[in-house]
Amino acid sequence: MNGNPKLSYAIAAILSGSAAGFAYATPASDAEAASDQIQEITVTAQRRTENNQNVPIQIQALTAETLVQLNVSTFEDFVRYLPNVQDASQGPGQGNIYMRGLGTTSDGTQGAGGVGQFPNVAVYLDDQSAQLPGRNLDIYAADLERIEVLEGPQGTLFGAGAQAGVLRYITNKPKLDVTEGNVNAGYETTAHGTPSAYLDATLNLPLIADTLAVRAVIYSDSRGGYINNIPATFTRSDADRGIIAYEGGVVPPGSPSINNAALVGDAINPLTYKGFRFSGLLKFNDDWNALLTQSYQSMDAEGVFAEQLVDFNLQPLPDLSTEQYNPSYDKDRFENTALTINGRIDELKLVYTGGYLVRNVDQLTDYTNYARGKYADYYQCISPGGPFTPGYVPTNVYPQGKCYSPSATWRDHENNTHDSQEVRLSTPDDWRVRGIGGLFWEDYTIHEQTDWFYETNPNFYPIAPPTTPPVTSNNPNVRPAGDSFFDDITRGYKQKAVFGSFDVDFIPKTLTFTAGTRYYSIDTFEVGSAVGSFGCQPGGLYAAATVPNPCVNVSNITNLNADNLNKTYTGFKSRLNLSWHVTEDALLYYTWSQGFRPGGFNRGTAEISPSSPLYGIFKQPISFSPDTLINNELGWKTEWFDHRFLFNGAVYQEDWKNAQISIFDPGVTGNLTFTTNGPDYRVRGLEIETVARITHGLTLTAAASWNTSELTNAPSLVGLNGQPITIANPYGAQGTPLAESPPFQGNLRARYEFTVNDYKAFWQIGGKHQAHSYATTDRLTTEVNPVTPGAPGASIAYDMPGYSTYDGSLGIGKDAWSAELYGQNLTDARAITYESYSEFVRNATIIRPRTLGLKFHYKF
Repeated sequence: MNGNPKLSYAIAAILSGSAAGFAYATPASDAEAASDQIQEITVTAQRRTENNQNVPIQIQALTAETLVQLNVSTFEDFVRYLPNVQDASQGPGQGNIYMRGLGTTSDGTQGAGGVGQFPNVAVYLDDQSAQLPGRNLDIYAADLERIEVLEGPQGTLFGAGAQAGVLRYITNKPKLDVTEGNVNAGYETTAHGTPSAYLDATLNLPLIADTLAVRAVIYSDSRGGYINNIPATFTRSDADRGIIAYEGGVVPPGSPSINNAALVGDAINPLTYKGFRFSGLLKFNDDWNALLTQSYQSMDAEGVFAEQLVDFNLQPLPDLSTEQYNPSYDKDRFENTALTINGRIDELKLVYTGGYLVRNVDQLTDYTNYARGKYADYYQCISPGGPFTPGYVPTNVYPQGKCYSPSATWRDHENNTHDSQEVRLSTPDDWRVRGIGGLFWEDYTIHEQTDWFYETNPNFYPIAPPTTPPVTSNNPNVRPAGDSFFDDITRGYKQKAVFGSFDVDFIPKTLTFTAGTRYYSIDTFEVGSAVGSFGCQPGGLYAAATVPNPCVNVSNITNLNADNLNKTYTGFKSRLNLSWHVTEDALLYYTWSQGFRPGGFNRGTAEISPSSPLYGIFKQPISFSPDTLINNELGWKTEWFDHRFLFNGAVYQEDWKNAQISIFDPGVTGNLTFTTNGPDYRVRGLEIETVARITHGLTLTAAASWNTSELTNAPSLVGLNGQPITIANPYGAQGTPLAESPPFQGNLRARYEFTVNDYKAFWQIGGKHQAHSYATTDRLTTEVNPVTPGAPGASIAYDMPGYSTYDGSLGIGKDAWSAELYGQNLTDARAITYESYSEFVRNATIIRPRTLGLKFHYKF
């Protein structure tokens, strides 16, 4: 709000407290006053270029300047500064993003591409959709204009996938009128780990004056590891959950143990990002231009990024430790080609955007602890009297049974393609009645092959995809020995949509009503196969009389082609908004909005054990339906004291209906993870953001969120005849909170800029606090209980403790160069961001230990 400048400066001097020596005692010049105002941030959240303070959406925008000030370049880095945004991840690019506490978490990345739920937060690289189940695209933040985080449903302008919000990476575009560039280099040390180093360079070059320019950025960032693989020995236990239960609950004599001596080492999780982006801008005339961009990134994550909290006997392990018996890595590469055409037809602005994104993932992970699982000993042991192979003679019989190595791994290959095209038309921004409308088309496909190698009993025939009827395969070959189960699935959807949004100024520049809707048609499909080796042991206890070699078309093979997994979902998702500019610098708004995400398919139906309470009355569903979100929000965006103090916020209620939930309990619901619908959740919350220019050089920035989430109904699984299943509710009791939904998150940062002779200098300090949260909504699955064999262990809905972290930096520069010393997680906190039992052991993903770094910047 514009007020008396003298009063503004007087208030600022009072607020500055001990910093009064830097406060203004008298009015400054107009130029000095303007330099003390809060920087205006321009966003395109409504597909228009607007001042963030005029957009009736809660947007957390990290500008290029802010990213530099925070010393962040990856998603793990900057998510710490985004209250109400959570990263449920097992490593870089291996998780789901949640906003406003709307999280359930999943069981792991293995197989998620083929059968996992589609994310409820959309990720965009400029105008290109880029989400993938269980694997957020971790784009390195080199030469970005800004990162926009749009909170709440964005189903009208961004469609499916933007159910809870949108994360947008906005790149810098070529400039037609300037030759410029910059180089950034840095070196870091990580406490208890190994050093890191990074380098990036950007060049903008006009080729034809005012007509053609190109821009290129290249980067390489090698980050040291900090997780240690400590010496360990894996020995079978009578408490293991094997279906054979070692014939009487006793491990057969002579069963081998294994150790990890060959893999023991410190800092086993180095991480490397390498990539480039090249773009060219061609200006045809004042009304038409075209932008072509090519991006490529390679991310190589070695080892694991979670510490193992306890061993199998529930004894605590040292900080930053794990027990790995096989190598692990995640190699994640993407390339994206995008074309944007901007033009004008009379007074209407036309934008065409098209993109083709290809992402390839190759991941290998140790899975040895699966030997503790419900069915592992069937694949790793021989029952007494075995091995039942054709032509066996009594000398081959093991009266007390026999077990082989417990060593196991899984390997995941994913290829994801995103082909999208959009055309938008919009009226001039100064019309009293203005609108935007468009057409959208998307072809989204995931090819995934996941192989689980836990079959160490050599008496199995190899497995292969089904032959009758023919099946779609990414890999039609017979699998190698030891491959006990595989998914070979192609999945995706084709989406067509028509959308429009109209603004009507009831009172020009004061009172505006907005209405928008999106009609969508999404054709989902899934083909391929899910193949296991159950029954593939010739002459075995559970084998058919005759087993083919290779083992095909036997008991637990699902031919997804034969299931005709095709469903079309259509409908409207809408948004209504009323915005009131109380003054030029104060906006109040109310929004009602809807979000959604598509349904999907499961991998067929797993057999239910006769010992399960669900035997004969339950069958895993073959598909799951879309879930929806309705948001009611009252927000404000204000600036005070001549744009020296900003205060934004919102209160909201979000109702999540028929939420998609993953369930995995081998002894109860079958030995396959599946997704079903049922629970309804409600989130009520408040979020605020403040920025204050206290003195000429001192800026304070703070943001916080408060959320309360709860299960609002009491759903149950549905039996074969439609009857409710009377077992422990897998979603928990009514009132149970959502996962990754801390009741409080907040951060505070102070930055002071000053001059020393001809040099510009600064110091900056900041801190973050996050309250506790739960790891999952799964209230059914428990750990293996090593103390009381057969009894349930601890729930995997772990209560993750709250934590606080602190950062600081100081720097100096002159003309074209600058240097900076910084520290992150200065107290070396072991902050847990996610806990999981997906590898049959309790793992906790933690933030990087204390990091100290030195970086240099040069621009020309």
